[in-house]
Amino acid sequence: MSSPQAELARLAREGGRGALATVVGPDEHELLGRNLIVREDGSSSGELGDPALEAAAREAAAELLWAERSELRELAGAEVFVDVVAPLPRLFILGAVDYAAALCKLARATGWRPYVCDPRAAFATRERFPEAEEVVAAWPDEAFARLGIDRATYIAVLTHDPKLDDAALSAALRSDAAYVGAMGSRRAQARRRERLLEAGMSDEELDRLAAPIGLDLGATSPEETALSILAEVVAVRNGHDGGRLGTAAGRIHEVGA
Repeated sequence: MSSPQAELARLAREGGRGALATVVGPDEHELLGRNLIVREDGSSSGELGDPALEAAAREAAAELLWAERSELRELAGAEVFVDVVAPLPRLFILGAVDYAAALCKLARATGWRPYVCDPRAAFATRERFPEAEEVVAAWPDEAFARLGIDRATYIAVLTHDPKLDDAALSAALRSDAAYVGAMGSRRAQARRRERLLEAGMSDEELDRLAAPIGLDLGATSPEETALSILAEVVAVRNGHDGGRLGTAAGRIHEVGA
């Protein structure tokens, strides 16, 4: 069996997800250098030599591998560095429209893996979306089942067809997706909410929806609209509100451990 360090290196090479927790302090700590790895499915290997410390380290690693950041934590009297590796983030784009083409291109340029899904096979083609990781010509529930949704999946619904919108949102808002956003005017959003409530969705589920999708940039073109959408997605992924830096408090850039 490979060491936790070797397994983390393998996951990094293969685009996998995992977190390595290593005791790094204080200098005189008897467990200095001990480590364990926590995988995407929650399983782990390695040991820290102290049950309380190990439980705290597993919990921190499980949290951070989905938050996709590495951190130094104070756990059970020890300093533990949690080193996280994760694949490039995924953005599912529902609706093979012009906005989707612009969003797909921008997402790819900024290090995201975009997927385009639409049941209309005439529109959902590789030729129209060459930057997409994959183009899936299927209804939302089938597309989601094929691609799989996890806590690091972000979903943008760009259609204006209630049949597609409602099917996509019914599945997306009940999934583990980190973010679900949808296009449409405020009036369209209100009608959509009424339909989904009548279909059995709860207020709590619908409160997860970011709609109208995107940040308030005054966007007009498909390219500007794509920028607005991706800006919101990036802000959510990084735990920020997406306001202007000139009025923001605290550090402009986070400093890693």
